[in-house]
Amino acid sequence: MSQDLLTIRNLAVNFNGLPAVDRINLSIAPGEVVGVVGESGSGKSVTMMALMGLIDAPGKVTADEVTFNGVDLLKASPKARRKIVGKDIAMVFQDALTSLNPSYTVGYQIKEVLKLHEGLRGDALHRRALELLDQVGIPDAKNRITSFPHQMSGGMNQRVMIAMAVACNPKLLIADEPTTALDVTIQAQIMDLLVKLQKERGMALVLISHDLAVVSEVAQRVAVMYAGEIIETNSVPDIFRAPHHPYTEALLAAIPEHNKGARRLAALPGMVPGRDDRPSGCLFAPRCKYVVDDCRKARPALDTLVSGNDAMRARCIKPLNVSNLDLTAMHGTGASAKAQTPVDRSSR
Repeated sequence: MSQDLLTIRNLAVNFNGLPAVDRINLSIAPGEVVGVVGESGSGKSVTMMALMGLIDAPGKVTADEVTFNGVDLLKASPKARRKIVGKDIAMVFQDALTSLNPSYTVGYQIKEVLKLHEGLRGDALHRRALELLDQVGIPDAKNRITSFPHQMSGGMNQRVMIAMAVACNPKLLIADEPTTALDVTIQAQIMDLLVKLQKERGMALVLISHDLAVVSEVAQRVAVMYAGEIIETNSVPDIFRAPHHPYTEALLAAIPEHNKGARRLAALPGMVPGRDDRPSGCLFAPRCKYVVDDCRKARPALDTLVSGNDAMRARCIKPLNVSNLDLTAMHGTGASAKAQTPVDRSSR
């Protein structure tokens, strides 16, 4: 495999000493599509905002490593970082209407990106802005370029946000719930647009989403987050076929298609713990139907389940669906080194 485009090791974000995300380890290869899923409050957006340098005081970001395209972002000067963020790493935010500036036309806001990062001016700048509006499917771009955000629909504003994000041909695009507040038809159009642009430009894509169906269709690999931690990573086919963490299993069990014929949808009791009420040991233990005493004693590590396959990891001392896996890689490593040998609980 080629060198990773992005490597994050032990990223943490704290607000007034309380952890919002902790022990985040994630790598993304060039051109790879990674889905990040989890309940609201699991830390998906905060993790990516930290990568973009958008965590304001009193938030504090720490990490052992955040390397993008060979550049150590932790050691980079603010000036050097600004040349990367917004150009080589770009982000599409959840609500386009609140992310766009209501005081400026959409054309002005697209041109601002191009002037800052590409140095374009005059006619070349205007032509490039029109090209971008055309590429993201804005009809009548010549007239729409002078429109203000409030004069456009939610779907069109999201297309403008995407145009701004891809204006400089980023190597990594982060899409944070890009279809929030859009109707179902427009949601599908926006997702189709993102997939089309990703394939045409060969950029890596991180898709933050609650929609497991969308992730299954778009992503190659999934990172599942819970209470500020990544609790499982795996390829899309493997994670949907045989999840290894009880939380992932519970998420998949709640999909309506998995509840055909049932009178009630499968539900996960309890709530995600907050920053100030985190349990000792495994953070999912209070809601886990497989919990044992050892789960409450120590915080499990995100262990590799198969020797030589770093993509398959789970933060559980007794991972699910492991009867056919080579588990030698996880013995003697991390916080779960003292745990018992994992067992297959898929039939329970």
